[in-house]
Amino acid sequence: MVTNAVLNLIALKKVALSLLIMGIAITVLISCKHEIPGDPLNGSGSDNTGGGNPPTSAGTCNPDSIYFQQQVLPIFISNCSLSGCHDAASHQHGVVLISYNSIITTGDVRAGNPDNSEVFKKITDHDNNDRMPPPPKNRLTQDQVEIIRKWIVQGAKNNSCQNIDCDISNVTYNGAIRTIISGKCQGCHSSSAAAGGYDYSSYTGVKARVDDGKLWGAVNHISGYSPMPKNGNMLSDCELRQIKKWIDAGAPNN
Repeated sequence: MVTNAVLNLIALKKVALSLLIMGIAITVLISCKHEIPGDPLNGSGSDNTGGGNPPTSAGTCNPDSIYFQQQVLPIFISNCSLSGCHDAASHQHGVVLISYNSIITTGDVRAGNPDNSEVFKKITDHDNNDRMPPPPKNRLTQDQVEIIRKWIVQGAKNNSCQNIDCDISNVTYNGAIRTIISGKCQGCHSSSAAAGGYDYSSYTGVKARVDDGKLWGAVNHISGYSPMPKNGNMLSDCELRQIKKWIDAGAPNN
């Protein structure tokens, strides 16, 4: 017959065994814990390059400086972070180019050293099988490449500025408007990548979207229109004022 003492001893052994198992489990969990630097898909986290922190505002734009928010990010958004390429959903080869943190982290940007930065090597690769953006998309223009190169040389900062000298006195298509379209829209809407069937590589294509109201509706983020640039920051107040001035003048090819 099993005595109470024996039953108590068995119960104590079960408790001891349970505590031992719990201790082992906790030890395993602690030994496997890693510090998470932040999710490159959404730009969270922080590192020694400022990833995840709000952009540093430099006040008035300095023509000798390159600003990530105004000049660099729009190039990546328009030409690289497209569906099927390097947006958060597609993230080809683990590369996501939608935010400062994701560009620095997955693009392997080495501040001060563009030639050792993977993303820069890709956009300057002469081999069409390796270069980015890949064919049939056009290569980045020399001006765009130089903006990214100079940004990296200057420290690859998450910086921003405000251009208080907004000239809307003489807005022309071949001046301000084509520059805005080329830098902020044409990566998605060109003859080689006409998203939605819209080709902004020529005046005719741009004018067609002015006439049906879709250009202004998209860039001004009006309800009922797909906001553009897609996944990017809204155009600056100055750029919107220049486009509105040009449209109000009849959107001439001047």
